Amino acid sequence: MAYANYRYKGHNYLGEVHGEHLIPLAGLTDIGPETSADLLASAARLRESRVPLSEVTLRAASPKAGKIICVGLNYKDHADDTSTATFPVLFPKYTSTLIGPADDIILPPESTQVDFEGELAVIIGKTGRRIVEQNAMDHILGYCVSNDVSMRDYQNKSHQWLQGKIWDNTTPLGPHIVTPAETDISKAGISTTLNGEVVQKADLSHLIFSIPTLIATISEFTTLEPGDVILTGTPAGVGYRRHPQLFLKDGDTVTVTVQGVGSITNTVKAEADHLFWV
Repeated sequence: MAYANYRYKGHNYLGEVHGEHLIPLAGLTDIGPETSADLLASAARLRESRVPLSEVTLRAASPKAGKIICVGLNYKDHADDTSTATFPVLFPKYTSTLIGPADDIILPPESTQVDFEGELAVIIGKTGRRIVEQNAMDHILGYCVSNDVSMRDYQNKSHQWLQGKIWDNTTPLGPHIVTPAETDISKAGISTTLNGEVVQKADLSHLIFSIPTLIATISEFTTLEPGDVILTGTPAGVGYRRHPQLFLKDGDTVTVTVQGVGSITNTVKAEADHLFWV
């Protein structure tokens, strides 16, 4: 089973994916704090209102996420080979960063080092605090794909990463939320292509801190709630660590794919092309 947030004829809906169609769920418009996995499972399916995927605009997989918690340096080939870290590198994003799986990634004029980071995202479906690893999977609604776009010149202004990670309209999330019963992500491949060239390629067995470990660790200090998002980290190949370095520019196309979960493709657009000035 998979779910999608979408816009159709000027209205927002939450639907269940059936092949090339979406079936709206009665009374629900978004994945978010009020939409637990149990509520989604029990909601009436409005089968007479099904719509083709080709006619809708997919929105961010969890557009009202209360918390977006990201993990840095979580692949063995991306972290320092000498690292002996016993605690994951964690940092937040805000909902204002989130965009749909086909929306434009907005390139701000202030940064000259905008980087790609293909990632698997975990969407929480059940509230929990101090969750033990053995029960962590019970709290997952599903998985989707993300690109943790990072402004490296801002990220490296201090030893904290926040200022390089929370730029508005830069983090695609989608295309659908695929439930754990539908896919085995333990060794699923993950890849990023930039303008058709593969720039990242790994599989999820290379995670240093597993998904249950991340859920247990994060829930020690904050309550995880439905709609919360965990970005699990990116593999080697990011532009900042290449020689020569490779950064996103206006007109680029970036695709991130996670086997069994889906793909997102976004065009990079300079912010001057959009009316975000106040």
